[in-house]
Amino acid sequence: MYAASREALAHTTSALESSLGEASGTAAAAAQAGEQLLAVVDLLDTNRDLRVQFTDTSATPERRASLVDTVFGGKISREALDTLKAAVSQDWSSTSDLLNSLVHVGRIALLRAAAEQDQLQTVEDELFRLGRITASSPELEQALSDRTRPASATRDLLRRLLYGKATAITETLAAQAVSRARQAPANEFASLSQLAAEQSDRTVAHVRSAAPLTDGQHDRLASALTRIYGKPIAIHSEVEPGLLGGLVVSVGDEVIDGSAQGRLTQLRKALK
Repeated sequence: MYAASREALAHTTSALESSLGEASGTAAAAAQAGEQLLAVVDLLDTNRDLRVQFTDTSATPERRASLVDTVFGGKISREALDTLKAAVSQDWSSTSDLLNSLVHVGRIALLRAAAEQDQLQTVEDELFRLGRITASSPELEQALSDRTRPASATRDLLRRLLYGKATAITETLAAQAVSRARQAPANEFASLSQLAAEQSDRTVAHVRSAAPLTDGQHDRLASALTRIYGKPIAIHSEVEPGLLGGLVVSVGDEVIDGSAQGRLTQLRKALK
């Protein structure tokens, strides 16, 4: 994303936060705004003329905002409408930047709703687990990434899989992600989980262990990593028996391999 679009995204995000800050019943307003902004993106994906008009730099920002009022006024909430008007009033480097940014602020609004309901960490964990389940099932990965079926059918498939097993916000975020995926579904879910962690100013540590971590091990590891990195750490763990013992911890691009398998590999290299 070029500088112009980054500045436009910052302005749009600020408009969302300002509008939600003025709302009564923040959780409900945020959830509604998030769902509606994502629905607007679905519409724009199928309506080229409207996409072009919303990013037409030959028209004044006021005219583009007025078009939003004409098309969406009375059909979406004040919070969603204000955010959309702020977005189209900006100059974007490309139409896709506008659409991707609306997806981003829609997700932020939904995560804001989760935070207001004390569900943010639950949503983060559910998205992480969904990513791992998808990555471990080639059949599910293929079904969710099948572009020959309508996006609505893919969303329905995922909603059936998640029904009764995840929060409504997790379901909405995941369904939207697979219907408009720009990467493998497992990676989409992982990115969403990372975004959820960022909303509480936490860094994600991906931990692979030969056996499940106990609660005590989980807490000690989180405390140790928090001291090392100087900020709260969210632990996303998965079991990988092939490690034989110990842990592999990944934080960003940094990998700490304390597994038995890792030590054996190092020993083999040394012997060579």
